[in-house]
Amino acid sequence: MTASRRAVVIGGGIGGLTAAAALHQGGWRVTVLERARLLEPVGAAISLAPNSLRALDVIGLGDTVRDLAAWQGDGGLRTPSGRWLSRSSAAAAQERFGGPLVLLHRATLIGHLAALLPEDTVRTAAEATLADPGDADRPAVVRTAAGELEADLVVGADGIHSAVRRALFPEHPGPVYSGFTTWRVVIPVPGVEFASHETWGRGRIWGTHPLKDGRVYAYAAAVTPAGRRGGDEKAELRRRFGDWHDPVPAVLAAARPEDVLRHDVFHLAQPLPAYHRGRAVLLGDAAHAMPPTLGQGGNQAIEDAVVLAHHCGDLAAYTAARLPRTTAVARQAVRVARLNMTGNRALMAVRNTLIAGLSKAGPALFLRGFDGIADWRPPQPPYASVEADAGPRRGENT
Repeated sequence: MTASRRAVVIGGGIGGLTAAAALHQGGWRVTVLERARLLEPVGAAISLAPNSLRALDVIGLGDTVRDLAAWQGDGGLRTPSGRWLSRSSAAAAQERFGGPLVLLHRATLIGHLAALLPEDTVRTAAEATLADPGDADRPAVVRTAAGELEADLVVGADGIHSAVRRALFPEHPGPVYSGFTTWRVVIPVPGVEFASHETWGRGRIWGTHPLKDGRVYAYAAAVTPAGRRGGDEKAELRRRFGDWHDPVPAVLAAARPEDVLRHDVFHLAQPLPAYHRGRAVLLGDAAHAMPPTLGQGGNQAIEDAVVLAHHCGDLAAYTAARLPRTTAVARQAVRVARLNMTGNRALMAVRNTLIAGLSKAGPALFLRGFDGIADWRPPQPPYASVEADAGPRRGENT
């Protein structure tokens, strides 16, 4: 790879910045175009599994994130009354997958990714469109308000409603509504002690997890028609979850209406035929948006980024490596959403009985759901101090 090769990344989120960092370390001249006026992440916290932490090792950031994040696993799955259906531990997660499950604020990860790049790499308030994906004989062209940029590689990391995806695959139907909306908060909740948990109710879920800085990350989801918004989202959460077990009422009491983020959930029900065309490539939600029920959306974007850097000279190899894996993970996320968001009382009773029984017989369902996902390893060895596992790399073509 020569230093003269130029990459343009459209989108300054976690996937786009990881790709920019990996390409920069591979000798590319990189420009990141972010349409927001500030490089601020949308959302609250992100759960990172061992698969994405190993990918972050490749760009030298894995150990930093492990140090900054709260390690997860001590907790489990509950009913709205507080009954435990399944328990798990951080030690069991680490033993099963060769590394921890961790949680940190998205802003923290965004800041550390951006710090890996030269100061002039990221341009904010920069609307960009893919004018020409290019081919083997001509560069790709990205159009901005300041003029056109030619590039040897264009990375479309512009999210669920990706304009780059529409330009590359105009016949694709695009994202569909997943059937539910989500709420998220990151707030201090003084004097409240709790074990991490996710609670499954009737067409509703709630999760509460501590961050390392002492704040609490809580999320909720409920089946509801798309576009239904109330004037006070805190009041809406109280209506739906106010009578659930502790610490849910305490979190709701501590939250202000302005602390609550709400987003309808969309996913790509129909996989793309490829993740590249010409010199342009897609990653993250632009390529394979999925429901958040496995917590793997950002993790898969990070995987995409380091695999793209490995296969940047052969985009067909990138598609071959990523499309089957991400399609399988996305389909599993949809299946889990159907299971944990069901409103059928009889199905809920059967579900809860099976979960409790399976968890008594072996590892918690929470951990089993990550088999074949969290044990993934990147095709290139890590830069960080964590040693590469010499065993087979699952779920990846090299």
